[in-house]
Amino acid sequence: MAEIRRFPFLSHLRSESNAYVVRTRNGQAVARGRGLAFWFRPLTHSVAELPLDDREFAFVAHGRSKDFQEVTVQGAVAWRLGDPDRAAERLDFNIDLATGAPKARPLEQIETLVGGLAEQVVQRAVALHPVHALLGEALQATQQGIASAIQDHPAIVALGVEVVGVRVGDIKPSPEVEKALQTPTRERIQQSADEAKFARRAQAVDKERAIAENELSNRIELAKREADLIERRGQNVRREAVEAAEAARIESEAEAARNALAAETEAEKVRRIALARAEGERARLAIYETLEPKVILALAAQELAKKLNRIDHLNLSPEALGPMLQELLSAGTKRLGG
Repeated sequence: MAEIRRFPFLSHLRSESNAYVVRTRNGQAVARGRGLAFWFRPLTHSVAELPLDDREFAFVAHGRSKDFQEVTVQGAVAWRLGDPDRAAERLDFNIDLATGAPKARPLEQIETLVGGLAEQVVQRAVALHPVHALLGEALQATQQGIASAIQDHPAIVALGVEVVGVRVGDIKPSPEVEKALQTPTRERIQQSADEAKFARRAQAVDKERAIAENELSNRIELAKREADLIERRGQNVRREAVEAAEAARIESEAEAARNALAAETEAEKVRRIALARAEGERARLAIYETLEPKVILALAAQELAKKLNRIDHLNLSPEALGPMLQELLSAGTKRLGG
């Protein structure tokens, strides 16, 4: 804002370097330029001050897509007064010569114009595509089309306004449409998540099955080894039993052979003893055959006398006693006769 100092009959104005000032006297422009400072008479002069710095205006425009869906476009337009003389002719930039404040609001008028133009451009641009295209493959082309249409619009150029840049943000549908458009994507994401979950579960089941099969294989292998061990132990026991039986048989056969040999030896010994005794008896009997009966009786009596202490009963038949008594009597008679 320009700085004005008032004096009697005269005033002094000093503007900033980023302000364009048009000095008019009696309806004729007598001076114009950037950052002017001058004396003037308030009764005969008027002053217009135009800002030359860049400004930015944010807008929100609504439109309808080709498939009749409401969409909202947010953006911002950076602009400045490229031709201040033309702008001063079209809009009221005059200031109060007492305070230096603007008498009107020309900047708001420019922003209102830019906002209305943006609304029109957006409506025409979004009507060319359906909503799913505006949110997808046609988004960048639509944004560039909106920016170009605003920047080169004749109404803006006619005001002496230079569009420095246009920034168009995302195109957003209504909440209901957005939710409906998001549903397939959400379902695909959910389906992918479910498939991933199922895959993890299947993988876990496969791992558990592999572990169970491994454990079963280990148990089967262990059972086979135990069966082999039991069979080997049985074979060892059977072999030991067979060997023990064979050893016992051999021992028994050896014992039988020894016993048979001992029995045979004992029998041979007994036989020889019996033969010797028989020979002795035959010899004795042969001697007895040469003796007289009385001698034999005497010997018998002698033997009998030796064994009287062991004889409890003695039976003599008449046949044996008669001849013996006769012999005794004969012997006694002979002794008496002699």
